[in-house]
Amino acid sequence: MSAEAGQHPPVNSGIDPSHQLTAHSSESHQHKTLWVVLGILLLLAIVLTAVLLWSHAGAAKKVAPRPPKVTITTASARKGDIGVYLDAIGTVTPVYTASITSQVNGLVLAVHFKEGQLVSKGDPLIDIDSRTYSATLLQAQGLLERDQNLLAQAQMDLERYRAAVARNAIAKQIVDDQEKLVLQDQGTVKNDEGAVQYDQVQVDYCHITAPIAGRVGLRLVDPGNVVQSTGASTLAVITQLTPITVIFTIPEDSLGPVAAQLRRKAKLTVDAFDRTAQTKITSGTLITLDNQIDTTTGTVKARALFDNKNNALFPNQFVNTRLLVNTLQGVTLIPAAAIQQNGQASFVYVIENNVAHMRSIKPGVTNGGLTQADGVNPGDMVATSSFDKLQDNTAVTVLTKDSTQHGATRSSAP
Repeated sequence: MSAEAGQHPPVNSGIDPSHQLTAHSSESHQHKTLWVVLGILLLLAIVLTAVLLWSHAGAAKKVAPRPPKVTITTASARKGDIGVYLDAIGTVTPVYTASITSQVNGLVLAVHFKEGQLVSKGDPLIDIDSRTYSATLLQAQGLLERDQNLLAQAQMDLERYRAAVARNAIAKQIVDDQEKLVLQDQGTVKNDEGAVQYDQVQVDYCHITAPIAGRVGLRLVDPGNVVQSTGASTLAVITQLTPITVIFTIPEDSLGPVAAQLRRKAKLTVDAFDRTAQTKITSGTLITLDNQIDTTTGTVKARALFDNKNNALFPNQFVNTRLLVNTLQGVTLIPAAAIQQNGQASFVYVIENNVAHMRSIKPGVTNGGLTQADGVNPGDMVATSSFDKLQDNTAVTVLTKDSTQHGATRSSAP
């Protein structure tokens, strides 16, 4: 009884053990299935991502355009002649400039010129009161006339005395004395002649004429003014305009070729341009060089002569000069705009089969937008624009005149 009482009968939970085992295995199966599904989904996502990336890359490769061709203009290298010039700043300098001053004292009676008038040599300019000098001249002429007659009388007496001494009618001493009197009278006459000439010059100074042909400047004296012979006051200034010269400088390093040409009596052309160096005024010829180099500037002065028939050059005007020293013949010429610089090196883009090729050159003389170049051949096409887009082996499209005109026509359409 007690034994039975001490034992606890098994408690019945109401759950079948076989049912618990079945539930556990079902739950494990569901977990496995879930993981399989997740793995498949992950794999599909990876594959899909890879496919999308591959298709996007392929599409990008198909869509990416080829680099566009660079549109350029070109010019053809050609064979020709080019001049070697020396450029400098020059000053128009008249051949003659006359500053006229009074040589006598007196009152100005008349001024015969107008300001800016062109005068010829010998034209009357200014008249000064000459009455005082004319009176002095008259006195000198009177003295001369008297002494000439005294000389004639002495010479007549000398002839009589010589005839008398030949007959032993008078002493030889009388003839000798008379000869000396004749010589004295001759000296007096010469002195009188000098006085007459001097007074005549004074009278002539009262009538001032143009010493050279040229243009008269502004009027500096008026009728009624009193002028002095000290030369302190300038009465008029005359400047010769035709021909006229230009003085400019040449570097001493370029003196050799220029001097050699002058020794060969070659006529070196000098062109005069305006202040902007764009407009040519006239052309002349180099006539001479100075006799020494200016040590402060290392240059030598040169003078060129211009006929200046149209008065295009004005005295003391600043001009730009170009001296033609030599002419290079049969050299290769290209536009100066086609030459590019890379440090100290020069190069151009030569166009072959619509492809730009960089080529090194050695530039030389430049004149009129053309440059002598060694390294290119006549007939080569060189680029003259779009240098910021050009590189070696760049594909290009050459813009011709026809395409330019067509583009201008199209752009003008509404």
